[in-house]
Amino acid sequence: MVLEGLSKSLRETLRKVTSAITIDAKLIKEVIRGIQRALLQADVNVKLVLELSRRIEKRALEEKPPAGMSPREHVIRIVYDELVRIVGEGKTLPIKKQIIMMVGLYGQGKTTTCGKLAQYFKKKGLRPALIAADVHRPAAYDQLKQIADKVGVPFYGEKESKNAVELVKRGIEKFKRSADVIIIDTAGRHKLEEDLIKEIRDIANAIKPDEKILVIDASTGQQAKPQAKAFHEAIGITGIILTKMDGTAKGGGALSASAEVGAPILFIGTGEHLADFEGFDPAGFVSRLLGMGDIKALLEKAEESLKEKEAVKAMERMMSGKFTLKDMYKQMEALSGMGPLQKIADLLPFGFSSKLKDIDMRETQERLKKFRYIMDSMTEEELENPEIIKASRIDRIARGAGVEHKDVKELLRYYRMTKSMMKGIVSNRKLRKALMKQLKFT
Repeated sequence: MVLEGLSKSLRETLRKVTSAITIDAKLIKEVIRGIQRALLQADVNVKLVLELSRRIEKRALEEKPPAGMSPREHVIRIVYDELVRIVGEGKTLPIKKQIIMMVGLYGQGKTTTCGKLAQYFKKKGLRPALIAADVHRPAAYDQLKQIADKVGVPFYGEKESKNAVELVKRGIEKFKRSADVIIIDTAGRHKLEEDLIKEIRDIANAIKPDEKILVIDASTGQQAKPQAKAFHEAIGITGIILTKMDGTAKGGGALSASAEVGAPILFIGTGEHLADFEGFDPAGFVSRLLGMGDIKALLEKAEESLKEKEAVKAMERMMSGKFTLKDMYKQMEALSGMGPLQKIADLLPFGFSSKLKDIDMRETQERLKKFRYIMDSMTEEELENPEIIKASRIDRIARGAGVEHKDVKELLRYYRMTKSMMKGIVSNRKLRKALMKQLKFT
């Protein structure tokens, strides 16, 4: 879960609103104190927290709910709006020919992020290339080379070179005709030092990159602010990528850094794997923090595994109440290309993620893989009408899949549970209407 601690604290605070009999000044102050505590514990800048508190209190006490919106929903909407405001505006990198310079301190995940960014552009149909400009860290060349090989993109570096500026010039010359996006991995240090600042300034002056992106570890805390300021003053940061946003990282200091330099957050890294990388959408990000899910991001992930029309069609069938083993099989195929199950669950609204919290996600992923093998041993009729699968059919399916009878029965139980859960959403008009609206089916 992205910023799990902050998300949990904010959701617990908003629960006071949803369970309140009346919305009054006393409750608003109590909610604001809870939000302040959650944000400060997450290392969000104190000044930003106080500004946020004043705006929420003023709006919650003075604004009247729009027609059709209850006072509770209105307060939650205000909190949502103001959190989106402090997170800042997102920005999407243009899909065009460009040079990108990556900067940041050592240990922030910069080199891995270069690979993730290269994969992002490759998926968009461009030809990225990587340049290893860290001439100080011995392992930097090999690390970026391995990442380039894994992504399947060209790489340039000089193991013996000690002149980063000239190295970068030669790398750009090599790729200027064969690559669309040139990504430069510059050197980092354990702390801000004058020679680091001078080197990145010299590189920026020599090559005039289109984008100068600062990479910050989400666990950096309040030190993120002076870091961002120093890099911005040196080269003029055009965007920020936050790494290691998964798990227990506080993240507030890194989020505050964006506001400090006025540079938008471009992407967030949510794990070590190349696929653990997503464009930053402030509205979707805050929605997930508050437990509302992010259906837009979920569909984007699905569309990487399925054609867009197929992804939407599958969702439409589920929401209409039609759900067979064949539909479930298609879901599992899509899931296998969408990353770890917990990260997908985090994108779902209505508290789905918290319901799955106690399950070992890795074990569940393996179980889903086994389910697909079992379904491969079923006939078309059995996939379309699971109700006909009785003892004799279970025996045949188990032998065909090389599993035990209990595994086939477990699959059928899982199917019935999933179908029941979908039926619950369909029968609940409010939930169904909200989800259908997000999916733009209505």
